[in-house]
Amino acid sequence: MTYIQNTDEDRALMLNTIGARSVEELFEDIPASIRWTGDFDIPEALSEIELSDEINRLVLKNITSSCRPSFLGAGIYRHFVPELVNHLAGRSEFVTAYTPYQPEASQGALQAFFEYQTMVCMLTGLDISNASMYDGATALAESALMAIDLKRKKKIVVSAAVHPEYRQVLATYLRHTGVEIVEIPAEKGITPVGAVLDALEGQGAAALLIQSPNFFGCIEDVKSLTTAAEAAGAFSAVSVDPISLSVLEAPGKQGAHIVTGEGQALGTPMSFGGPGFGFMTARSEFIRRLPGRIVGQTEDKAGRQAYVLTFQTREQHIRRARATSNICTNHALVALRAVVYLSALGRTGFAKLGRLVAAKSHRAAEAIIALPGYEAAFAAPFFKEFTIRCPRPAAEVNRILLEKGIVGGYEAGRDYQGCEHDMIVAVTEMTTDHELNLLIDALKGIA
Repeated sequence: MTYIQNTDEDRALMLNTIGARSVEELFEDIPASIRWTGDFDIPEALSEIELSDEINRLVLKNITSSCRPSFLGAGIYRHFVPELVNHLAGRSEFVTAYTPYQPEASQGALQAFFEYQTMVCMLTGLDISNASMYDGATALAESALMAIDLKRKKKIVVSAAVHPEYRQVLATYLRHTGVEIVEIPAEKGITPVGAVLDALEGQGAAALLIQSPNFFGCIEDVKSLTTAAEAAGAFSAVSVDPISLSVLEAPGKQGAHIVTGEGQALGTPMSFGGPGFGFMTARSEFIRRLPGRIVGQTEDKAGRQAYVLTFQTREQHIRRARATSNICTNHALVALRAVVYLSALGRTGFAKLGRLVAAKSHRAAEAIIALPGYEAAFAAPFFKEFTIRCPRPAAEVNRILLEKGIVGGYEAGRDYQGCEHDMIVAVTEMTTDHELNLLIDALKGIA
C-alpha cells in the first residue's frame, strides 16, 4: 500500500505553475448557487501506521468462506481455483499489458484472447465471441441493445426469473431509449412458455431474455422458449452459469441466438463480489454488431500465424457516432484466468467437475427437504442452486445461522413478493460433508 499526501508546499507549487491563487479559484466557473459551501464530514488525517491499523481492523470484520461455511450464491460462487491460474495469470506481461492496439507487440495477449473466444464458443454452442465484457449483467443488457439494433423493434421480453440485478441493469440501459420492457412472472420457479407466447404476440418484440439455470436455480426449458421467440420473429438471449455447461446442453444447440453470462466461476475467487467478467457469444451473422472487440487469426508477411484485433465495433476512434455499444474495453486479466482454468481442467476434468457439483447439490437438497418443516419450493430440475421453503422467514433463519457461524442462502423475499420463507442455497465442489452437516443440524434446531 502506498499512501502519499500532498503537502502545503506541493499544493502551492502546483497552483503557482497553473497561475491560480487558490484552490477555490479553480472552481470559479461553477455558479455559486450550486457550489458546495459547507464543511465535509471528513476525519482528521492519520499517520501511515494509524491508517494501516485502521484498514486491518476493518478487514477483520469481513466474513469469508475460508473461515466459516457459506451457502450463499446468487451470481457469485465458491469454486476451487488451481494455483496454476494464479501463477500464470500473475505474470508481469499479462498483469501490466494494455489494450493490444499494436499487434506486433501484443501477440501473447492476443493469442490468449483468441483462445478465450474459442473456448467460450465451445461452451455456449455458438459461432462468435468477443474478448469478454464487464460482467454478466452488462453482457445481458448489451444483448438486448444488439437485438433492438438488428430487429429495429422497441420491445424486450424478459423473464422475472432472470437475476434481479441483471434486470435492474437492463432497465438502466434502456431507460431513455423508448424501449418497452415486458416482464414475464415466473410460475413454479420457471418461465411459462404460454405467457411468453402471449407477450411475443404480434411480431413486436426484438428479443426474449431468459436465464438458465435461473435465479431460483431452476433449469429452464430453453428449447421451447427459444422456439417460441423464433416463431414470433424475435431473437432469444440466454444468460448461463458457465459451470453448468459442463453437464447441460449448450443453449446455442437449443436455438439461442445469443448466450451471455458471468464468468467469475471460471478461475476467479469470490472476492466479496468482484471482479468478474462477462462473456457474450452469438451467431456468426451478428459479427459486425457484437459489442466490444474481437480477436482474429491471420498470417504475417512471412506466412507465420498471427493475431490481430479484427473487429472493434464500439471504438470511438473507429466507429464514433455509429458505435454499436458504449462498452470500451474487456476484462482481459480475469478472462485470461478463465483460459488457464479451463485449460488446466480440460474437457474431461470440466465434465467431472459438473457431475460433482450436481451430485453434491442434490444430496444437500435431499437432506434439507427431509427435515421437518422444510420443503422444496419448486419441482423443476436444478444444477448447483436450489430454493428451500423454510418454516420461518428466511431472513430470520439466516440471522440464526449467522449466530452459529454459518452463512446461509439468499433470501428470495428480498426481490420476490410472497417468497419471504424461501431461501436459495448454493452448493459447489468446495462444500464439504462437514459443512453440510453443520447446516443440517442448525436448520433442524431452527425448525
